[in-house]
Amino acid sequence: MVISKRHAVPLSIAIATALVLISAYFSSAGIQPPIVATELLQDGDLIFHASKSRQSAAIHRATHSEISHMGIIFREQKGIKNNWYVYEAVGPVVKTPLQEWIESGADKHYSIKRLKSPGKLSPQEIESLKEAWKRFEGKPYDPYFEWSDQRIYCSELVWKMYKEALGIEVGHLQKLGDFDLNSPVVKELLAERYGSEIPLQETVIAPSTMFNSPLLRNVGCL
Repeated sequence: MVISKRHAVPLSIAIATALVLISAYFSSAGIQPPIVATELLQDGDLIFHASKSRQSAAIHRATHSEISHMGIIFREQKGIKNNWYVYEAVGPVVKTPLQEWIESGADKHYSIKRLKSPGKLSPQEIESLKEAWKRFEGKPYDPYFEWSDQRIYCSELVWKMYKEALGIEVGHLQKLGDFDLNSPVVKELLAERYGSEIPLQETVIAPSTMFNSPLLRNVGCL
C-alpha cells in the first residue's frame, strides 16, 4: 500500500494516539505494559533493576544507588522460537526467563544497557561470553562478596564474564571499605555476615558501578 504525503501526518498521529491508548489501558487494568521490544535486544546486553531481596536496602545505602541487581541477556533457540534469558547469580548461577526476571524487580522497573563499542557483538564474542558463563553455571551465591570463583554474586558474574571473554572491564573495581557503611541497615547486614572482622580491603564490583560505566549506553527501560 502506498501512503500519500497528504495522509502521512494524520497516520503518524493515529499511531501515536494508539500507543497512548494502549499504555493507558495497561495502566487502568493494573497490568504492566509489555517489556522492551525484543527486536531491540542483543546477546550480551546488560539488564539492571532494584531487587526485592532483603539485602537490597543495604546495597542501596552503601552505594547511594537504586540499582542493586543485574544480569546478562542471551537469546536461546527453542524449536522455531527465540526466547530471551537473563544469566544471573541469585542463589545458584542460573538462567532466568527475561519476563520472569523483570517481574522479580521492584515495581517491575528495569534498565538495559549495551557496550557503546563495538555495539553489536560478533558471533565469536557471544560464544566466548557463553563459554565464560559455563565456568560459573550452578555455583552458589556469594553473600560475603569475596573476589573468588568459588561463590559468585550478580555483578561479579557479569564483570568476570566480560573480562574473561572479551578483555573488557565494565566498571572499575573497588574495595568494600570504599562504600558508605555507616547506615544502620548496612551495619546490621555486615555484622550478620562478618561479625567484627569486616574485610574492608576485599575487592568488590557493585551493580551501580557497572550501570554507570562510560563504556555503556542506554538501550531501553521501564
